[in-house]
Amino acid sequence: MKFLVNPSKFNEMADYLFRPLLILSIILFAIGLLFSFYLSPDDYQQGSTVRIMYVHVPSAWLALLTYAIMTLYSILALAFRIPFGFIFNTAVAPIGAVFTLICIISGSLWGKPMWGTWWVWDARLTSVAILFIIYVIIIFMNLSFENRIVREKVVAIFILVGSVNLPIVKFSVDWWNTLHQPATISKLSKPSIDPSMMTPLIIMTFAFIMIGIAIAILRIKIWYILGSYIAAFLLIFLLLFFSYLKLRRIKNK
Repeated sequence: MKFLVNPSKFNEMADYLFRPLLILSIILFAIGLLFSFYLSPDDYQQGSTVRIMYVHVPSAWLALLTYAIMTLYSILALAFRIPFGFIFNTAVAPIGAVFTLICIISGSLWGKPMWGTWWVWDARLTSVAILFIIYVIIIFMNLSFENRIVREKVVAIFILVGSVNLPIVKFSVDWWNTLHQPATISKLSKPSIDPSMMTPLIIMTFAFIMIGIAIAILRIKIWYILGSYIAAFLLIFLLLFFSYLKLRRIKNK
């Protein structure tokens, strides 16, 4: 499991996993679309609009899961000084932002025919919107600080502070009266969703997970390679600079 915290080991493992994950994600996504649009039935109340669920729910789960993993890596990076945690957060934050944006847009498209409006300041919707804003702030913070060490630590601390929003998103439908329906899939009870709808939902969820992992691997590799080039450039620059200073000293003598 060293590849989860070691950039070199991760880079080696990523070379083996990337192509199979990409192929698997494409296959699962194609099968998921087939089930979602052709093999799953319409809902007796919502009709064909229920098919938005097959995009909305997986994107919502992945938005939360991505941030939870970023929180874990922030703890590892700060507490145990594992640099890979900073690399992971920088590479993965845009992926989480995209999943959150897909969740918001698909939710609005689903909410219009069901609620009669594109948006309400509902507890669940508002907390998800805050999650998206947090992702955007993280992305901008990664682009703002010139000092890499300061940037990484500040971003990691901000991620930990922002993690307070995760249980709010998860349990908002239980803590407050909201328009958003409660969870239809729970660990503590039998799912209240028909198996004919559960199948495409599970397939699409795994497709989204595979796509997210494949993109994350690609982005982490890019950041690792970019960081290696920057480190090499700085090393060469310092060597040349100190060589220049040494030559000047020799000439002055």
